[in-house]
Amino acid sequence: MLFPFLTLVLLAVASQTLAQAGPFAQCGGNGWTGSTSCVAGWQCVAQNAFYSQCLQQTVSTTSAPTSSSPTSTTTKTTTSSTITSCGILSATKSCSATLTVTGFPASAPTTPPSNLVGKTPALGWNSWNAYACSINETKVVAAANQFISLGLKTAGYQYINIDDCWSVMARNSTTNQIVPDPTKFPNGISGVATQVHALGLKFGIYSDAGTATCAGFPGSLGFESIDAATFNAWGVDYLKYGMSMNSVRNSNSAIRYRQMTAALAAQARPVQFNLCLWGNYDVWDWGARVGHSWRLSGDSSATWSYITSIISTAVQHLSNDTFGGHGDMDMMEIGNGALTIQEQRTHFAAWIMLKSPILLGTDLSLLNSTQLTIIKNAELLAFHQDLTIGAPAAPFTPFASAPTTSPPEYYSGKSSKGTHVFIINTAATAATKTFTFSQIPGLGASGSFSVHDMWAGADLSGTYTASATFSVTVQPHDTVAYFINVL
Repeated sequence: MLFPFLTLVLLAVASQTLAQAGPFAQCGGNGWTGSTSCVAGWQCVAQNAFYSQCLQQTVSTTSAPTSSSPTSTTTKTTTSSTITSCGILSATKSCSATLTVTGFPASAPTTPPSNLVGKTPALGWNSWNAYACSINETKVVAAANQFISLGLKTAGYQYINIDDCWSVMARNSTTNQIVPDPTKFPNGISGVATQVHALGLKFGIYSDAGTATCAGFPGSLGFESIDAATFNAWGVDYLKYGMSMNSVRNSNSAIRYRQMTAALAAQARPVQFNLCLWGNYDVWDWGARVGHSWRLSGDSSATWSYITSIISTAVQHLSNDTFGGHGDMDMMEIGNGALTIQEQRTHFAAWIMLKSPILLGTDLSLLNSTQLTIIKNAELLAFHQDLTIGAPAAPFTPFASAPTTSPPEYYSGKSSKGTHVFIINTAATAATKTFTFSQIPGLGASGSFSVHDMWAGADLSGTYTASATFSVTVQPHDTVAYFINVL
């Protein structure tokens, strides 16, 4: 009689084990519905309100005092290397919580980012949300080929970007170059870049402004010139430059980023430079002088709460966005998690209207036809990539005494075609949304107008005067997008 009971216990344990998140995987955050525990040897560490990650555990021990030194606390690793407050350490080293950086001048170079790339926000794909550290050449090249087969290249998507975990744990002892993992990338990073370029696409990579990346691989601090030259030789077109936790606590971030900007400028190949600083140190105030885009917050998650939160953050800093400089709301989650189709439409429309870089973050082979229709919408992408007007859409008051919401629900923006309106329903139920034409910035108090649905690519019936109102029922968490025709 005990055997059925034991079987149930074993199945329950096995189920719990299988549900645990793997190395470097997400394990928590606002709205997260997946596993909140990690496999043995790894612990769930909060990175920000929306993202917790499985990192290797460390144990603190107290060393015995000697005649010349007091009792001290050191950190020892449970594996050959680990992430601590000081970054990547060997099993024989210890560290303190304070990292002292030497060798940097009081002010770094003020070389601006290249004006040959990055005028409009980047369109592409990044490996992290789909694969995290389980990345390899096969997956990257597959994504590049899917850009062709799924029509994404034709729609305007260009960049195929590798995120963290692409290298081995130590630099080349002779050249000091970062070494690609030969198991993951048997043809090297240059071999992958060559294959991506052969498809008429561009190639991107990741590094960090600290001693180690967020996943513990070699960072570029102190090796900026070497790494920039290496990336140039490999054919890199885009650099996502992170700031690991130790770096955030112990650095003058603008100086570190400007070091890499100057190093990239010294190379022949123009590189689009993304400052992945998680919205720290008021990066939106200086980011455009250092790179082409700057992260506004922590890592994205496939949740409605993340989407509304990052929109609220982005609208506070729209005045800093224009050609060559864009607030980055982080990677797309379309195809991930349990977002409804309406929430995925809002996800895409918000990144479009606020002119964030759009880097798809899923296994592209799993996208269905509806999701592909969303991310390939030609009219929305045209607004995002407009070469005449660089400013994003901004909130406006749709009618007198309109209620205030967080995030705002009504936005208007200009393109080379004219005026556009975007309306988000932040409520969990369908709602009627209304605006008066004269309230739309730039339309004026006179004239006649018609309305064009950008999602459907079709004109709506009817004409309106400036004093007229327009109403539409918007589904829960959905976004409508219109072009206002001036008649």
